[in-house]
Amino acid sequence: MVVVDDGILDSNRLDFFNSNGYLVLDSFAGPDEVQSMRLRMDQLLDQFDCSTRASIFSTTNQQQSTDDYFYESAENISFFFEEKAFDDEGNLKQPKKLSINKVGHALHEKDPVFKSFSSSKKVSGLLCSLGYRRPIAIQSMYIFKQPGIGGEVVPHQDNSFLYTNPPTCTGLWLALEDATLTNGCLWAIPGSHKRGLVRRFIRGENGVTFDKPFPSYDENDFVPIEVKSGSLVILHGDVIHRSSENKSSVSRHAYSLHVVDTDGCKWAEDNWIRRKVDPEPLYAS
Repeated sequence: MVVVDDGILDSNRLDFFNSNGYLVLDSFAGPDEVQSMRLRMDQLLDQFDCSTRASIFSTTNQQQSTDDYFYESAENISFFFEEKAFDDEGNLKQPKKLSINKVGHALHEKDPVFKSFSSSKKVSGLLCSLGYRRPIAIQSMYIFKQPGIGGEVVPHQDNSFLYTNPPTCTGLWLALEDATLTNGCLWAIPGSHKRGLVRRFIRGENGVTFDKPFPSYDENDFVPIEVKSGSLVILHGDVIHRSSENKSSVSRHAYSLHVVDTDGCKWAEDNWIRRKVDPEPLYAS
């Protein structure tokens, strides 16, 4: 399956997405685009002084690990370490470039290379075919899934973290390396988006918390989404998805962009992201 240059989805692809809650588009980004994003991230990591302030990122302990650095990352390019990157004395066990979990959450605004892809004609065409009228890119992440220590991402729904009324979040997950069963590819429960939002991640005066307990899921319900570098995975905001630890010797780099609609939809004030300046829409229909 090869996506057309303008990103517009045909009826068969839309039907698959609406039925399953996810869709894979092979070769959405060409080798040159993938290489430019990877090289740019190498430059950003070279410039990052890991002796300065940074956080450890965890989805299994997210409430406790959320701090001001995390909140401020909504409008910055911020660096987050893997949980298993440090020894008992607090020293990195491997080089800096093999210790970072992710970089976020405003690459799509602050860096020209990632902004170019995020606001490209094909991304806009894709969103238009999904019915977006005034979309904004609200969050972006470069995810490393480091060899040997790449952390688990527990089952979740993107609308839990990026909520609008009505819900409108869509995740665009671009593989910058092959994602396989051994290095931590995505897994999703087909059709789970039809059951609605399970819980929300709410920011209050005393930090963040989930409004409901963590639900359990049958592992047999998940299907793997193995993709080649350059492939794009589209994720409905309510589809339940996850990824396992990367215990292999091969990394699994990806660029993730989350989009919400602002046409007739209200951004929830208790979302963890609170912007000082409203983002510009990618387009207005």
